[in-house]
Amino acid sequence: MVDNEKLEPEIAVTDRTERSWLSRLGPGLVTGGADDDPSGIGTYSQAGAKFGFVLLWTLLLTYPLMVAIQMISARIGRVTGKGLASNMRAFGPRWLVIVLVLVLAVANTINIAADLAAMGAAIGLLVRGPEQLYVVALGACSAILQICLPYESYARFLKWLTIVLFAYVAVAFVVLVDVGLSVVRPHVRLSGDYLATVVAVLGTTVSPYLFFRQASQEVEELRSNPGEHPLRRVSSSRAYHQLDRITADTWIGMGVSNGVGFFIMLTAAATRHAHHIDIETSADAAKALAPIAGRFAALVFAAGIAGTGLLALPVLAGSAAYGAAGAFRWRNSLSLHLTLAREFYAVIVVAILGGVAITFCHLDPVKALYWSAVINGLAAVPVMIVVMLMGVSRRLMGQFAISGILEYGGWAATALMAVAAVGMFVPA
Repeated sequence: MVDNEKLEPEIAVTDRTERSWLSRLGPGLVTGGADDDPSGIGTYSQAGAKFGFVLLWTLLLTYPLMVAIQMISARIGRVTGKGLASNMRAFGPRWLVIVLVLVLAVANTINIAADLAAMGAAIGLLVRGPEQLYVVALGACSAILQICLPYESYARFLKWLTIVLFAYVAVAFVVLVDVGLSVVRPHVRLSGDYLATVVAVLGTTVSPYLFFRQASQEVEELRSNPGEHPLRRVSSSRAYHQLDRITADTWIGMGVSNGVGFFIMLTAAATRHAHHIDIETSADAAKALAPIAGRFAALVFAAGIAGTGLLALPVLAGSAAYGAAGAFRWRNSLSLHLTLAREFYAVIVVAILGGVAITFCHLDPVKALYWSAVINGLAAVPVMIVVMLMGVSRRLMGQFAISGILEYGGWAATALMAVAAVGMFVPA
């Protein structure tokens, strides 16, 4: 019998209520779905409108690399039974863990602000009134729901709003699209603007909060099944069965994420770039859906932004809270009552309130989405380096230390992010 009092706070919780529909589908699918948030929609739309088809190659290139780093994050969580921050605390110096968690929290708060601003602007397309009021209401609603209700209680309804994202796929088949050789023979420009957009696309695809979230989701899987144990403590046959599940789950989840992103960029390129119209406002982004949604384009766009935003805010705020809880050994779970995990919920509330506060700086919603993706791209590099070092560590991972193709893929993803980030600041 395992003594729960001696376990890390992340695996000491045995409450089985934290079993959302997303968790049942699998941590990889959870994370992939959260990746197509308003920030992703805005970034892919701007990239397609500004550069046409020439950046489609980024989503094909990042797919296997994204799978690699997410799979490594998931394995770390499942093998050790701890989230990334808890493992970082045991693996490296305390100051490094605090710095990385702080980077995560800042990046997530900025991302939350950008998402809230976009959600407010999207609702403003349909309803007259002050967009800032909608932002405050959405932020308050998200915080209250996370504290008072299990995520699954409202996520099962909101998830249907995200189906409208597949309207971008439909547009690609309705509009005459000539992609040519842009995908297989990418046209690379060594300009700061082009490289900044590449970093933005990479940053919205390979984001730090996704690493923390998927690892924590694997821990939640252990938490919700008392008969399950970290893979280091189970038989090899059972462990490899779980690793196979993680592999399939991550490939599918990231495939959905990148596939939707690909068609969003393709749609913007075919409808906006083809007519030399950049996306400067939410209304411009909505018009990309006009070929399939007609005069209801604004409604479809607003529904997609609001739905993905309300689903993504808990993921963004939650990943920051899981990171902080792991770094400081706080109890954490969305299934716990507020009085049992005050610090954990406090981080969630502060992240959302911080995002709301940033929107009062009169952000341009579309530009904010783009630059939040750039910030995520820059923040991902140091986090990925530490994740890779943990993944290949036999001291931490035992016989399940990352090796072979998965290791090469993880380091390749890290190198790509680092080169793109450095290139953005190099004069052309």
